[in-house]
Amino acid sequence: MSVPLLEIKGIKVRYSGLPVLHGLSLSVNAGETVCVVGANGAGKSTILRAVMGAQRAFEGQIFLAGREIQRLRTEDIVRLGIVYVPEEKMLFRPLSVEENLMLGAYILKDTAQIRRNLDGIYSLFPRLKERCQQPASTLSGGEQQMVAIGRGLMSNPKILMLDEPSLGLAPKLVDEVLDTVRILKGQGMSILLVEQNVREALELAERGYVLQTGRIVGQGGGKELLASDQFRQAFLGI
Repeated sequence: MSVPLLEIKGIKVRYSGLPVLHGLSLSVNAGETVCVVGANGAGKSTILRAVMGAQRAFEGQIFLAGREIQRLRTEDIVRLGIVYVPEEKMLFRPLSVEENLMLGAYILKDTAQIRRNLDGIYSLFPRLKERCQQPASTLSGGEQQMVAIGRGLMSNPKILMLDEPSLGLAPKLVDEVLDTVRILKGQGMSILLVEQNVREALELAERGYVLQTGRIVGQGGGKELLASDQFRQAFLGI
């Protein structure tokens, strides 16, 4: 039996002494897109922050390709191949698009590889190539999300974790961002996706987890969850 690329086993996380995640477990296999859905405040973003070491789990284990990582520093976790694109995007607004993208390649030393990666980002997001010398502050919300995802891809990650990539975007831009995730999935990228658009996320992912108040209350194939009467009533109102 193959080892999952990312495996979370029974983690518990607190904020200011209050429990947020209660013995949570999930996994992502190589080349798989997995989504986590749930209401605001359920703890979805905390899962990603715990993987990155930004919010420490006080119990449980986190593995990357079989290696335990939950005690490592965030920068070492990035070097091992996990990239986290946060909800806030966290761009350096005075810097140009290309300068922001290049910041994602700081762990790489091969300049030819960096150039290939940059060309790949511009192929994925042609609009960023057109605006490569513009300050990030001049971009639309959708374009800023493209830069944030592109910056993450610059380091050749083994797994890409996306936190609410469509949050706050107009419907047309939501479709564009999720189409990008679909393209990356088609290219074989391993993705852990936290997304507010429940139906779209589950249609996109091979598997999904349903989170309520820090606990997994449902899991299965994306289309299987969408077809579940209990899930449809709870999350889709139908």
